[in-house]
Amino acid sequence: MRMLDIIIKKRDGLPLNQEEFNLIAQGAAKGTIPDYQLSAFLMAAFANPLSDKETAMFTKAMADSGDRLNFKDVKIPKTDKHSTGGVGDGISIPLAPLVACAGVAVPMMSGRGLGHTGGTLDKLESIKNFNVRTPVKQIYKQIKEIGVCMFGQTADLAPADKKLYSLRDATGTVESRPLITASILSKKYAEGVDSLLMDVKFGSGAFMQKYEDSKKLAKGLVRTAKLMGLNCRALITDMRRPLGRAIGNSNEMLQSIKILNGDKNIAPDFYDLLLETAAQMLLISGKTKDVKKAKALLETYLQNGEAAEKFKQIIKWQGGNPDIVDNPEKYLKNAKFEHLVKAEKNGYIAEMDAKLCGQAAVLLGAGRDKMEDEIDYDAGIWLEKKYGDQVKKGDVIAKIYASDKKRLAAGVELFNKALAIKNAKVKKEPIVKEIIK
Repeated sequence: MRMLDIIIKKRDGLPLNQEEFNLIAQGAAKGTIPDYQLSAFLMAAFANPLSDKETAMFTKAMADSGDRLNFKDVKIPKTDKHSTGGVGDGISIPLAPLVACAGVAVPMMSGRGLGHTGGTLDKLESIKNFNVRTPVKQIYKQIKEIGVCMFGQTADLAPADKKLYSLRDATGTVESRPLITASILSKKYAEGVDSLLMDVKFGSGAFMQKYEDSKKLAKGLVRTAKLMGLNCRALITDMRRPLGRAIGNSNEMLQSIKILNGDKNIAPDFYDLLLETAAQMLLISGKTKDVKKAKALLETYLQNGEAAEKFKQIIKWQGGNPDIVDNPEKYLKNAKFEHLVKAEKNGYIAEMDAKLCGQAAVLLGAGRDKMEDEIDYDAGIWLEKKYGDQVKKGDVIAKIYASDKKRLAAGVELFNKALAIKNAKVKKEPIVKEIIK
């Protein structure tokens, strides 16, 4: 069996088998197949999309190209969540400890931010000394002891995906839904979970801007995950405007800690999506069958201190100071230069474009254009007003922070372009557009 024969077969629209996908994945992981042949395969798969069965086989092959976590000794359900990324979407931070309170194991593998979308690992590292490069032995031990660990992908988990992901970016094959599906699910399948919740976003701040495209991706993810034996469902959520009030790293951590301490009013849209996401995770894990009862239980954990205590345990296990949960303002500071964005007239906020807000945060230093760029954890945006809110002339819409005056000016200029104030009241729509089962 030669790689050339596999390329020709897929070029001609013929289906591939598991053995052929295994050869591709192993070759990508070990470097035994040259980039030009891997690139040719990706283009052939782009022109002749993988079927659901092929996508499942390719996903499994990539997951098996390296080590896989195995939690057979953990006798409680094991679940995780993946978001396709957005602006202000720090849901994972309070989500992992909250779900773990319900007796469900959460090995949560996350990524870093790039471009206008933030990354969970960057937000966690706004906690001094928090270690996201968690050794596999510690992941196992931590899951057994406290039921949750928040970590980055190791070099040994789905290594084929790392190689193929970079080649997709260089060969114009990023938009292929089956290839996106295989990339996402290979890493999650390698985690050793029983179930997976997808948060597939649409809108200006999302990877896929059109709702219809996001729905197609969500359906493909759910179908493929089920073929691989994972209980899966997907939320399709609105990312036309930023989620919550915080855009950045330290300020998003501050918002999450306040919510874990029971503050349900700080960011109602964020809070509602957190409860919905956590409840759906309990459903797919088999822990409960009733969404309303699940939400009521989860709110109890937020109000009685259990969720905050669980996050303290995570921080302690992973090298940080758990006192940050009790005294977040002591540790999470804003950058020294501040600008207040004020309403220039009376009316309603009729637009707050998520992508432009995210790009403004990058200019401030809160994000990165290239993976090697350094993050300023204290830079960011705090939204005093949200889309649909009524404002009077002079009202503060946002507080913008940066450690450099030039960065501050650039971020403020772009943020202003994201805003529109109109006389007519605008209609707010639910964050969760649809649930794919």
